[in-house]
Amino acid sequence: MSADHLLYRVEGRVAYFTINRPERRNALSPEAMSLFHTYLDEAQGDQNVWAVCITGAGEKAFCAGADLGAGADLGAGMAGAGEKGLDAFGLYAALLKKLSGYPKPTVARVNGSCVAGGTGIMLACDIVVAVNTATFGTPEVNVGLFPMMIGALIFRNVPRKKAMEMVLLGEKLTAGQALDMGLVTRVVAPEALDAEVNRILDILGKKSPIGMKLGKEAFFAMQDMPFAQALEHLAQQLMEVTNTADAVEGITAFLQKREPDFKGR
Repeated sequence: MSADHLLYRVEGRVAYFTINRPERRNALSPEAMSLFHTYLDEAQGDQNVWAVCITGAGEKAFCAGADLGAGADLGAGMAGAGEKGLDAFGLYAALLKKLSGYPKPTVARVNGSCVAGGTGIMLACDIVVAVNTATFGTPEVNVGLFPMMIGALIFRNVPRKKAMEMVLLGEKLTAGQALDMGLVTRVVAPEALDAEVNRILDILGKKSPIGMKLGKEAFFAMQDMPFAQALEHLAQQLMEVTNTADAVEGITAFLQKREPDFKGR
């Protein structure tokens, strides 16, 4: 099940999302953003899906941000967009919120340029694998705007001074710079991209889905809590994880020196 602007398929234990507008540097149309919500909900409810992979079509761009119509990308100006622009901004903000708190592990396969709103999609994912030729940036400031919604994720992933430098200068960043700043988790040669992404997805497909779900929920719930409250919350969540069938299976398999057979319960 997929539509032209966003391709969706489930293969093995992975749901694959491909932003399919290479002629527009894979800018997200309102249609694609709406489909993202639909497919993320579908993948969340599919017990056969244990991980999600997001990428862009072609080899030049991962995502150039949100194409809100009238030829304007998010991060390239929305003057005069009016109510339509506000609706699309809300749709994009809701997408970042849903993706950043998604209960299943998410992997961004960054195959090329990733700028403006594309940076938000990338940072909302748990693991980011980028080609060493990819470029990154938040050029909003160059046209009199500012990466508002994207900033919520930038400042949660990048040290404050580097984050301010990034959003205030609007300069293009290399893959190496993105790695050093913490925007991406690993950088590989273009010919090694698929092998590395597949290796990571294969590893995720062997973990306990209920363990990962509860772990992610606990992580995002405690990130803004005071230290003592966070510890108390995590202690409660650890007890919940310990009581799952997968935890029993995992410990048993460890003691028996065999691979665990997780069922997601």
